[in-house]
Amino acid sequence: MSAKYQISFAKAARAEDGLAILLKLSGDQPPAGAAEVDPAGVLVKAANVAEFTGKSMSVLDIVAPHGSSFDRIAVIGLGKPAALVSHDWLRVGGVAAGAVRTASEVAIHVDAPGIVMDGEKAANVALGMLLRAYSFDNYKTKKKDDDDKTVKTVNVTIVTADPAAAKAAFVAAQAVADGVNLARELVNLPPNVLGPVEFADKAKELTKLGVEVEILTEKDMKKLGMGALLGVAQGSVKPPRIAVMHWKGGKSKEQPVAFVGKGVTFDTGGISIKPGASMEDMKGDMGGAAAVTGLMYTLAARKAKVNAIGIIGLVENMPDGNAQRPGDIVTSMSGQTIEIINTDAEGRLVLCDALWYTKETYKPRFMINLATLTGAILVALGNLHAGLFSNNDELAGQLLAAGEESQEKLWRMPLSKDYDKIIDSRFADMKNSGGRHAGSITAAQFLARFVGDTPWAHLDIAGTAMGSPSSEINQSWGSGYGVRLLDQLVRDNFEA
Repeated sequence: MSAKYQISFAKAARAEDGLAILLKLSGDQPPAGAAEVDPAGVLVKAANVAEFTGKSMSVLDIVAPHGSSFDRIAVIGLGKPAALVSHDWLRVGGVAAGAVRTASEVAIHVDAPGIVMDGEKAANVALGMLLRAYSFDNYKTKKKDDDDKTVKTVNVTIVTADPAAAKAAFVAAQAVADGVNLARELVNLPPNVLGPVEFADKAKELTKLGVEVEILTEKDMKKLGMGALLGVAQGSVKPPRIAVMHWKGGKSKEQPVAFVGKGVTFDTGGISIKPGASMEDMKGDMGGAAAVTGLMYTLAARKAKVNAIGIIGLVENMPDGNAQRPGDIVTSMSGQTIEIINTDAEGRLVLCDALWYTKETYKPRFMINLATLTGAILVALGNLHAGLFSNNDELAGQLLAAGEESQEKLWRMPLSKDYDKIIDSRFADMKNSGGRHAGSITAAQFLARFVGDTPWAHLDIAGTAMGSPSSEINQSWGSGYGVRLLDQLVRDNFEA
């Protein structure tokens, strides 16, 4: 059964039953527990018997002793105090959500000397709970019982020294959670439900938050000369779209920051068709567009003081009789020509026109694109880091710092003219694939030809947007990777 959390903040728990969650440091004495939770001090004995030490994110779960106002008590270890960082409080929230089980009333206390649950920590715990709560079961028709057909509401009270500050911080935390979960939902949706047109409609829903949204149709793209993007789309009966989302939260004359997402709603590989094994995962090849859409939701929902543009190129890559072929030459919006070597190297063709359009139309302070672009980045970095390529050291440094803070980590990869030579073409200005070696790097070199002098970063999220390892705050196949990372980047560096 999925859960919906109704979260409040108070200086003391008001629940009369349900679950009490205590937070404990490693190496401290076994938790004595607040008097209202464990008046008989039974937790000390239980912790000793279970050899519970407070190791980070470990859990001791017991039936509450006689005299407690709660039915059940769970103790979550915080680990060593010197090692605690802000992201750990999200993890605590995720572990707490996992401990809720059947409880409908939950109170969370800190029982750790020297640790004060201030407003920021409390909001982060709440954010972790909201992120952990997401599940994708839209198409599950068989339920255990009739009660499973409804979403369970869990009332959570987080005990904090400053409820007012926690409540204020939670506004932004709620916006982040909603943006991440929107991105997850988009990645998880099946491709027969979410095509380019349907994805564009999802983007249009952001107008409810004050985002200005414009949808470019196939006719519009032909007028603009987006031959690279249209070449990818021509094999599908589903028409392409570009969604332009504009959040105006900064000063009227302030240059916007820009985020561009690859939105291939399903990728067969086209004529260069992929192997059948795991092709179903290619419904997630729009993870970059999902992240940009989730980010724009978050910025608008928390009323970020920044002007931001989110642009997503939406296509389906299919191998019908009208599909583009290896050997075709297309002309991008920039006027540069591209020889198609491999129709499965399609994401960069979508992005190159979207990047050029963004640069020429909005003159942004910087552009960051996100894309599930190459399998090669999985070979290099696995599922734990996304690849970062950039023409600007300052922007790259800001992204790396945001990645450390959010724990949506990046690893910077090289760009150089030596790699650039690999994609030179005999018949056109460039070719869309440089072959197997340095595949992620040559894809980035391709994109770099469409950004000019604009500070730019390319994030290859093929290993992190879908199928990444589950964690305390994510149990979903679609992870929503990139929303928290880029929201952190904006709030740390670009808000007025």
